[in-house]
Amino acid sequence: MKETNSGRVKVQQFGRFMSGMVMPNLGAFIAWGLITALFIATGWVPNEKFSQLVGPMLTYLLPLLIAYTGGKMVHNVRGGVVGTIATMGVIVGSDATMLMGAMIMGPLGGLVIKKVDEVLEGKVPGGFEMLVENFSAGIIGLLLCLLSNAAIQPVMSAILSVLTNGVNWIVSHKLLPFSAVFIEPAKVLFLNNAVNHGVLAPIAVEQVKEVGKSVLFLLETNPGPGLGILVAYWLFSKGSAKASAPGAIVVHFLGGIHEIYFPFILMQPVLILAAIAGGFTGQLMFILTGAGEVAAPSPGSIFALIAVAPKGGLIPVLLGVCVSAVVSFLVAVPFVKRNAAKMSDDDTALDSAKAVVADIKNIGSTTRILFACDAGMGTSAMGASRLKKLLAERGVVNVRVDHVAIDSIPGDAQLVVCQKSLADRARTVCPSAQIYPIGNLVNASEYAQIVDQIAAAKKA
Repeated sequence: MKETNSGRVKVQQFGRFMSGMVMPNLGAFIAWGLITALFIATGWVPNEKFSQLVGPMLTYLLPLLIAYTGGKMVHNVRGGVVGTIATMGVIVGSDATMLMGAMIMGPLGGLVIKKVDEVLEGKVPGGFEMLVENFSAGIIGLLLCLLSNAAIQPVMSAILSVLTNGVNWIVSHKLLPFSAVFIEPAKVLFLNNAVNHGVLAPIAVEQVKEVGKSVLFLLETNPGPGLGILVAYWLFSKGSAKASAPGAIVVHFLGGIHEIYFPFILMQPVLILAAIAGGFTGQLMFILTGAGEVAAPSPGSIFALIAVAPKGGLIPVLLGVCVSAVVSFLVAVPFVKRNAAKMSDDDTALDSAKAVVADIKNIGSTTRILFACDAGMGTSAMGASRLKKLLAERGVVNVRVDHVAIDSIPGDAQLVVCQKSLADRARTVCPSAQIYPIGNLVNASEYAQIVDQIAAAKKA
C-alpha cells in the first residue's frame, strides 16, 4: 500500500508542477480567449485593430508568462528571468505556439542558474556580488537561448506537429470520445489541472490558431459528468452524502470547482464508470455537433464555458454538457441506490474524525490553520472561507485560516486540512504538521469539531 501511495504522490506532484506553471497565468489565457472571441473576423464584434493583439499575445505573451512562472518555481525571480530568456530561443523562428517549449525551457533555465549560483556561493570577492549575479544570469540565459533556438526548437516543433496531426486524425475519425477512459479517472486522482493545462491546452491553442476553436478545451472542463453523479446522490442517497450534494452541485456546476465531486466518486469507486460514460457521450456529442471553445474555460464553470464559446457555437457546447450529465446520472443511479443504506451510516467515520480532532488540543496553541488543495485556489479557498465563518461565529478571532497549494505547505505549519486523497502528499511535504483529512469540503461534520476543539483550547 505504501508503494502505491508513494507512486500516486509522485504522479500528483509532477502533475501539480506542470499545472503550476499555467494556473497563475489563467487570467492571461482568458483575456486572450475573450479578445479572440470578440474581435477576430468571425468574432462577435469584429475589429481589425484589436484583432492584431491575438497573434502576438499567443506567440509571445502566453509562452513567456509560463516560462517565467516555471523558472520562478525552481529558483525564484532569477530562475524566472533566465527561464524566460531561454524560452525566446524556442519561440523565435517557429510557426507553432511554444507553450510546451516554455514548460521545458522555463524550469530548465531556473534549474541551470540555480546550480550555477550554488557553485559560486561563497566564492565571489566582496563588492563584486551584483556584477557576478547579473552577468552569470545574462551569460547563462544567452547560452540557453542559443541552445534552445538551434536544438530544442526543431525537436519541439516536430513533436507538436506530430501531436497536433494525431489529434486531428483522432477527431476526424470520431475516436476522441475514448479519451474519457483516461481523463475521467485522472481527474479523480486530482490530476485534472495537469491533464487540462499541461497536455490538452498546448495542442488546443494550435487548433484555435488554425480553425478558430478547439474541442480539446471541453474534454476535461465539461461539468456534465460530475453534475449527473451529484444529482444522483442528491435524489437517491441518504445521510451526509445526500445533504451535501446540493451545495456541491452549486460549487461544481456554477463555481467550476470540479474537485468538489471527486470524494463522491471515491466513496463509491464504481461510480467512475458513470463519469466515463458521461464524458464519452458528451465528447461524442461535441464531435458530432462541431463544438469547440476559443480558450480554456477555467475554472470549469458553465458560465466560463458560455463566456469563451465562439460566435454561433454556444448551442453545441450546452448540448454536449446536458447529454453527458444525463448519461452519468442514469449510470450512477443504480449504484447510489444500492449503497444508500451504507451512505447513511456515518458512525465509523465520525468516531475516526473525533479521534483525530481530539489531538488538535495537543499540538499547542493553534494560531494558524492551512487548507490545502492541488492548486491552492479552488477547494482550499472555499474550505478556508467556511472555517473562518464558523470560527468567527464562535468568537475565535485570533486564529488565521489560509489556503495554500499542497506542495507549498510551509515547514512550520501546525494544522493542515485537506481532502483524504491528498493526505499522503501533505504528509510528504510537511511531516511535522498534523494533517487533518476530511471527506467532503461542502458539509463536513469535522468543521464543527475543529471549531469546538480550538474554542475549548482558547478558553482553557
